[in-house]
Amino acid sequence: MTSLKHRVTIKGVKDGLVFLLDDECDYEELVQELEHKLEKTHQTFLTGPIVHVNVKLGAREVTDKQKTEIRSIIGRQGNLMIQSIESEADQAVKADEKEADKGIQTLNGIVRSGQTLHHEGNLLFMGDVNPGGTLTCTGDIFVMGSLRGLAHAGRNGNEKAIIAASHMKPTQLRIADIISRPPDEWGIGESYMEFAYLKDGKMEIEKIQFLNRIRGGS
Repeated sequence: MTSLKHRVTIKGVKDGLVFLLDDECDYEELVQELEHKLEKTHQTFLTGPIVHVNVKLGAREVTDKQKTEIRSIIGRQGNLMIQSIESEADQAVKADEKEADKGIQTLNGIVRSGQTLHHEGNLLFMGDVNPGGTLTCTGDIFVMGSLRGLAHAGRNGNEKAIIAASHMKPTQLRIADIISRPPDEWGIGESYMEFAYLKDGKMEIEKIQFLNRIRGGS
């Protein structure tokens, strides 16, 4: 099993065990290493009282089926009780959800040419963003007025953020790291309140009444 060495590292901590699973190797190799260590080389902690286990996946993204398989392999040992299986991808999703749960703050004013307004969280801006003005936010942006400058939502990498405005005529839109198409290609109409969002890595524009389709509302 030397070819599978270092795929799985098991460490004892105050509250039990931590399984550190390599995030660069092939998934099947990882599973083989995990099974081998539990069945052949690490028998000393597999007897006795209940031991709590936290599994760390690093940057590896796994499916629910793969998580279930990992739980099953570890769960075969009667005294191992899994507390968590976490990846950096899961933590990123939780961070996005936490950002979305912050609520929304209201600010009034006008962002004029050459000015930049930055906000942490979700923002309801009561006023206009003029050409040459910039509005940036880590969460969602709602402009109750004309958006004719640059707006950047989800600045911390949150691709679920949206940008909405009563009058959507921006020079540029950004959500996370995605930049909008040129203004003459948007096809934005004159209807009240439209919003921009990301779909399959591309920016789309819709009327505000379709927001529930994106956010899962009723």
